[in-house]
Amino acid sequence: MLDDVLSEIQESIEIKTKLKEQANQIIDVGLLMSNSINSGGKSVFFGNGGSAADAQHICAELVGKFQIKRRGLPSIAFTTNTSILTAIANDFGYDRVFERQVQSMVNANDVVIGLSTSGNSENVIRGLEAAKKIGAKTVGLTGIDGGRLPYVVDIVVKVPSNNTQRIQECHIMIGHLMCSIIEKELLDIGSD
Repeated sequence: MLDDVLSEIQESIEIKTKLKEQANQIIDVGLLMSNSINSGGKSVFFGNGGSAADAQHICAELVGKFQIKRRGLPSIAFTTNTSILTAIANDFGYDRVFERQVQSMVNANDVVIGLSTSGNSENVIRGLEAAKKIGAKTVGLTGIDGGRLPYVVDIVVKVPSNNTQRIQECHIMIGHLMCSIIEKELLDIGSD
């Protein structure tokens, strides 16, 4: 049992070490989000399953606080309103649950971030495509292959793994790094 646990920890460390190669993309996303906030925009997140939870987690860090007490920053996770999700899924199909929300709530000065460990989640792809049509900046967080996601976003951050749990661990770290960049860039965001 101990060997299994140590092996899992080591694998996580090695993947995060390889993630250093994506540092510039992570910085670009953080700066994109900072510029959006300065322009009156917001950050929008969505994904499925564990990626939905990650989307909500990162959003909470922005609306609440990350490392410093400051005013809340505009952010929304399109995975939280069960009435909207179930109505769209029932009336239009699950593939459109993020697309419809993007069409109704996203503006051109927003940043829309889709999380998909495979990069092939149809509802995430459709949501990002809808955001691009509006003129919003789009970001994809995915795994080593990236699937279809890199072809529909402005910036993609690929975790160098095809292991879902390792990808999700890194997505949270990436989200925390983005929050840190935003707080450093927006030094005048003030306290509540």
